[in-house]
Amino acid sequence: MTRALVLRPEPGNARTCAALAAAGIEPVALPLFAAVPVAWSPPDPADYDAMLLTSAQAVRLAGDGLARLAGLPVVAVGGATAATARAAGLDVAVVGEGDAAAAVARAGAFPRLLHLAGREHVAQAGVATLTVYASGAMPVAPRALTAALDAVVLLHSARAAQRFALLAEHLARHRIRLAALSPAIAVAAGAGWAGVIVADRPDDRALIEALVAPD
Repeated sequence: MTRALVLRPEPGNARTCAALAAAGIEPVALPLFAAVPVAWSPPDPADYDAMLLTSAQAVRLAGDGLARLAGLPVVAVGGATAATARAAGLDVAVVGEGDAAAAVARAGAFPRLLHLAGREHVAQAGVATLTVYASGAMPVAPRALTAALDAVVLLHSARAAQRFALLAEHLARHRIRLAALSPAIAVAAGAGWAGVIVADRPDDRALIEALVAPD
């Protein structure tokens, strides 16, 4: 059975682990970051046409300030974020396919977007950004990293790719395979790995499909 390390924060880590197990892959949860709320003040919703949500964490961690913006429709980066927004009582008007730029491109009816984002985010041209959460580094025991040897490591963000590459600098890269959510994330991990799989679209299902696809 293939073994896969999942580095993304909770609660997404548990969902990915469950999906891996269902696909016959042994999951190992090793979150490198934990998302926490930050202090923020909601602006006047009349200044915007919609909220851009590129992570479900923004909904979970925005706190009471989200209620003031709840009248704005939501442009969601993908299905998982859209589902979390709907569960919070928000009106989802546009759902992308996992790419922030593509979601913005679909939001033509909402030119004035307010991005509720994490502290580490990719800025979108013409979009106002408000930081509502941050991802802090989790301590990782060196012995825990040895589980990556002769296994595959799932990379959901460039930040995770860069940190894993740094943490694993003393491991034998030729014994570690990577599975990245996008080409840019794969590049962020650097070179020298046993192999790199890249999902054909930036969502968790596609990443796992790429893992189980025959060579």
